[in-house]
Amino acid sequence: MKHSDVIVIGSGVAGMTAALASAQQGKSVTLLTYGASSLSLNSGLIDILAFDDEHKAVKSPLEGIKSLPADHPYSKIGADYVEKAVEFFCAFAKKYHLPYHGSLNSQMMVPTAVGTLKPTCLAPHSLSGSESFVGKKKVVVVGVKGLKDFYADIMIQNLKKAMGEELSYESVEIDTGIEGGRDLTILDVARWLDTPKGVDSFTEQLKSYKGQTETVLIVPQILGTSGHACYLTVASRMETDVVETTGLPPSTNGLRLQAIFRQALKDNGVEFVENTKVIGAREEGGRCTGVIAQAGIRQKVYTADKYILATGGFYSGGITMRDFEQPREEVFGLPVFFVKGEENWSNAELFSNKPQGYAKTGVLTDENLRPVDENGKLVLENVYVVGRDLGGYDLCFEHSGNGVALASGYKAAQM
Repeated sequence: MKHSDVIVIGSGVAGMTAALASAQQGKSVTLLTYGASSLSLNSGLIDILAFDDEHKAVKSPLEGIKSLPADHPYSKIGADYVEKAVEFFCAFAKKYHLPYHGSLNSQMMVPTAVGTLKPTCLAPHSLSGSESFVGKKKVVVVGVKGLKDFYADIMIQNLKKAMGEELSYESVEIDTGIEGGRDLTILDVARWLDTPKGVDSFTEQLKSYKGQTETVLIVPQILGTSGHACYLTVASRMETDVVETTGLPPSTNGLRLQAIFRQALKDNGVEFVENTKVIGAREEGGRCTGVIAQAGIRQKVYTADKYILATGGFYSGGITMRDFEQPREEVFGLPVFFVKGEENWSNAELFSNKPQGYAKTGVLTDENLRPVDENGKLVLENVYVVGRDLGGYDLCFEHSGNGVALASGYKAAQM
């Protein structure tokens, strides 16, 4: 039986942030994960807080956090830790050649694949939409022959609404030459652009736009599968701004972020145990003494001084509800908060100006992110809950998913 200082359960943004921040304090860390990380489904953008409870736009995420109700995860984390978490993340991402930028005091607007603009707080340079739009007079949407789920004409129609009719818009299509008789995916094209031959062909087909400093080229999320080297090469050769859109999964940028997290964890000595499902825990005297993990038909107990739960809540099976109003946290059996009453469970409209009741389901914690029951009593003193396992917020409604994941993962590592 191996003993660690810290065991992290889960490998999304929250889990990997907690593991990396713990390891950088000199702690021995074991990360247990089952299945693929959610980052392939994740834009990789760090949305801190874009909308308030009334769905009004938040201009300053940092100021917006200070106005949230007491049971919101950000209120438990605290604005100071959010600022420290952002500093930690930006330093790590820059070190691993995927630099992010932005500010906690303003929103950046990033184009989506259908031409709307979404607010975010931190983005890599290739996705920093509105910062590249300043002073532009022409928008060129670059489509790819055979690429599914990206339609330049629809995108232009919506960009005109979002950015104004006074700009000039046009589209162009490039040909990758990839054959195989099927539609191309974003990853197919990104891998093509990982190659010198792909970059040469891409920039050659767009050479008529070279040096047009008042033009911005908007492309699908195709500028390479790792880091930002491909983006730098293309932008340098084109001598104009190039901006990627968000898009449907798989997310190239989410995979870029996953890759640098994994490399950083390896470099910091984190033991990464994959294909291992944590199915239960042992407790004694109000503390967890070990978690039981299953790989295939074998079970193994992992022990640590501290346990960080980052299993992803409803979205990843960390919290289940086989019977209505009986939610269950699957590892420790922690008390789970949920909005009671079937009439309050969901809105008739999936996308409305009100949060979804079911989305707030999760574990409530004290200010140190340790789980508490409905009376506020501490449940397990050496267990910490982070990311989507936390209750009391609707990440889709308020655009705070990766922000809460990052900040809670960072704070849990400091406790």
